[in-house]
Amino acid sequence: MKATKKEIAIPFSFQRHLLSVLLLFIISVGYTQNLELNPTPQISNLKNAIAIPEKFKIQQKNKDDATQKLLATYFNLKKTAPTGFAVNVGDIQSKFSAKLKKKVPSKPESYYISISKNEVTVIGRDARGTYYGVQTLLALLQSDKMPLGEIIDFPDVTARGVVEGFYGTPWSFEHRIRQLDFYGSNKLNTYIYGPKDDPYHSSPNWRKPYPTNEAIQLKKLIDRAELNHVDFVWAIHPGQDIQWNDKDRAALLHKFGLMYDLGIRSYAVFFDDISGEGTNPSQQAQLLNYINSEFVKLKKDVKPLIMCPTEYNKSWSDPKSNYLETLGKELDPSIRIMWTGNRVVADIDQETMKWINAKIQREAFIWWNFPVSDYVRNHLLLGPAYGNGTDIANTISGFVSNPMEHAEASKIAIYGVADYSWNMATYQAEKKWLNALKVVMPESYPALEIFARHNSDLGPNGHLYRREESVIFKPKADLFLQNLEANQNIDNFYIIQMEFQAMVEASFILLNSTDNPVLMDEIRPWVEQFKLQGQSGLAALNMYRALQAKQTTDFERSYHAFESIKSQMYAIDHTANQNPYQPGIKTATLVVAPLIDTTFAYLTDAYNKEFNKNLATDVNYNPHSLYTTIEQLKNQQISLRDRTLALQPPLEVIQILPEAYFGFELQEATHVQKVAYQLFPNSVYKKVQLEVSSDGTKWTTVPAEEKKEIMQAAVKQVIKYIRVRNASSENLNFKVVLFNAEIK
Repeated sequence: MKATKKEIAIPFSFQRHLLSVLLLFIISVGYTQNLELNPTPQISNLKNAIAIPEKFKIQQKNKDDATQKLLATYFNLKKTAPTGFAVNVGDIQSKFSAKLKKKVPSKPESYYISISKNEVTVIGRDARGTYYGVQTLLALLQSDKMPLGEIIDFPDVTARGVVEGFYGTPWSFEHRIRQLDFYGSNKLNTYIYGPKDDPYHSSPNWRKPYPTNEAIQLKKLIDRAELNHVDFVWAIHPGQDIQWNDKDRAALLHKFGLMYDLGIRSYAVFFDDISGEGTNPSQQAQLLNYINSEFVKLKKDVKPLIMCPTEYNKSWSDPKSNYLETLGKELDPSIRIMWTGNRVVADIDQETMKWINAKIQREAFIWWNFPVSDYVRNHLLLGPAYGNGTDIANTISGFVSNPMEHAEASKIAIYGVADYSWNMATYQAEKKWLNALKVVMPESYPALEIFARHNSDLGPNGHLYRREESVIFKPKADLFLQNLEANQNIDNFYIIQMEFQAMVEASFILLNSTDNPVLMDEIRPWVEQFKLQGQSGLAALNMYRALQAKQTTDFERSYHAFESIKSQMYAIDHTANQNPYQPGIKTATLVVAPLIDTTFAYLTDAYNKEFNKNLATDVNYNPHSLYTTIEQLKNQQISLRDRTLALQPPLEVIQILPEAYFGFELQEATHVQKVAYQLFPNSVYKKVQLEVSSDGTKWTTVPAEEKKEIMQAAVKQVIKYIRVRNASSENLNFKVVLFNAEIK
């Protein structure tokens, strides 16, 4: 177990510095690579470059306020003059030569840019295309020189953007403003407003108008979206309590009218994550067709409806119900249907699209559940946006990303989505990810890169969706553990040490950075935890060195330092981000944390054996397991915190057949004090039973009392199994809001 050093090791931070310098050099000389442009243009012929002119003569030939204001952000009074470098901007209806107009692609939102030594011409197919052309021009002008040549550009996907459709704390007004500006600069044209916790978007208040203050804020957001050429799609979620009658149809139309008066011109109706009568596909189709004929078509300026179906992924599609086929047959062809893929959280490919498009008789509108983290709220998902097919552009009607409740941090993935949905064939996830880091943190991005590379995976979760994490570091970590456990020389000891040191240094840089205070407000607890994680790794390596030198004093000092660091991590995990679903702060969990914990346990065990000591090797784990016959729950995670065993609540409606159950199997018979569970709707309480058992064969029913919609039971006995069973003869559909047990 000897560490060897065969050559001089270049510090990891210096390696990264060299890489950064190299990238900056490539960017400065490689105009044809368009490294500064997002999204990547379809056709770019930029070659030589000239110095940025000092004065410009601006002529906007089309009438578009958004384009006019965008031009003014760069071409101010100091940069404009009657005889300056000519910049001519307009759309296909403006006065340009026929030769130039022919170069503008025929697709909506397309544009053409020509840059010569004397002038720049930007022509859009429409107002939005012109606006996008100006965005590209302004991006080019951020360099020291202006490239010459032309760009011919258009989007692959019609609707591109974001759906704010996650569970948890909705974005603030300020975050939404920042998001809309970000969409405009990255040519995203769709923002679907559907936060699950907005009471006036969903049941029971969807029929009511927004209060004055909320309406004023919405109006400001709608205006900001228009300024960025973003369709503000207001979504309503009425399915949980809607009545299929004229009264509720009128209520829905009235609410749409109120939103129209605020400036909404795009609408969506969500029927996701509901149960009961609201799931009827024929009734859904009739209602949407009614809205389409009595509102959308009459208004003339309203865009086609978007709907999210109840069966919004393949794993939930019931062949017997013909739900999707009914929508495909009965729903007006202009109405777009959303789809998350083969599962609730999934990547999209050609096979996925062929299956769903055949069912719904139209091109599905993709709701991509990434980087949403509402089902793993103790993690940050800061990795690249990858996994979707680059050959599906012609098979989809839209592509929107469902983000995290951390709006600023979500920009890292959204930046990639913007490029992917604009120009799929050339999309490079890693390259765009690196560029995104520079956009959100222009000065401290090397430190952010270290942090983000180790914070991209979700950990085990009920949706079985995972992401790569610590990709470069993983083979090194694997080799280290392999050699450690085989009692062989560890040739890469210093590489591991440098990575831990880089983690600590990057954390200090981020915690003291003024680069993006909004981002740091979101991720600060995770960065603090990441710093401690790196320090625990260094302490473990010091334990290794002390053990090799048989220095017991040094070993035990580092051992207790490791314990102290873990104690601080425990405190952060139990005080920050204390949501009721997945509370706490988890960081670098896929590769780094297991490496450190395994190393610590191995070294402590080896030390105990060699020096006849009895130092604890436990690194905290949960010995208990989920106990269920319900397919939808079999991959759901459970947690043990402060002697409370809890099911991490699934966000979706669960179908539970007669005699089916969910619960816990304890590691051994244990004294259980209390059990609590909350189901929605609470009408199912009469149809389920709480039961306990010492052997899994003989069951005892435990009476439970409802207090504030939560069923609570005093158990106070030694048991091994706890379950909630469907004691009725019918299929039940409900949400599991809470299920936990207090154990000794």
